[in-house]
Amino acid sequence: MTRWTPLLLFMMCVTACAHPSVTRQTIETIPAAADARTHIPPAAFYDYGTPFPTSGPHSPRWTETGFYSEPQRPTELVHALEHGNIVIYYDQSGTPALQQLKGWADEHQGQWDGVVVVPSPGLKERVVLTAWEKRLQLKQFDAAAAAAFLDAFRGRGPEGAMR
Repeated sequence: MTRWTPLLLFMMCVTACAHPSVTRQTIETIPAAADARTHIPPAAFYDYGTPFPTSGPHSPRWTETGFYSEPQRPTELVHALEHGNIVIYYDQSGTPALQQLKGWADEHQGQWDGVVVVPSPGLKERVVLTAWEKRLQLKQFDAAAAAAFLDAFRGRGPEGAMR
């Protein structure tokens, strides 16, 4: 299997899966700006223009992988994306969804290919997944679409790509 096989499988699934909730999902590609890998002072604020950034200047510190019950600093989340981690935002996703998200955070703890799950008040039942330059916004948690996103993009950040 090549490093692109999971991505190709994901793209085929998004466009050809029989499950309607998967076929309606759209992955946004947001190209990184030239300064996207720049470090800014650790306590500095940076306006990404979105609550779910996929790249940009960021803190030299990163958010460790895991499941969080409190929001984390966006500049540290972006550094986690640069490492190749997936950041998943949730709010009121329901018990089964939260159990799945916690399971992924426990299962994928690598510094370069882990999962960070953080709350984002106001999302309600929506869930947003981000990777370096990629974003998937789900109207409600869809385990198949989310798992395919993880398989396609986890470990593929520009700093320390694992796959």
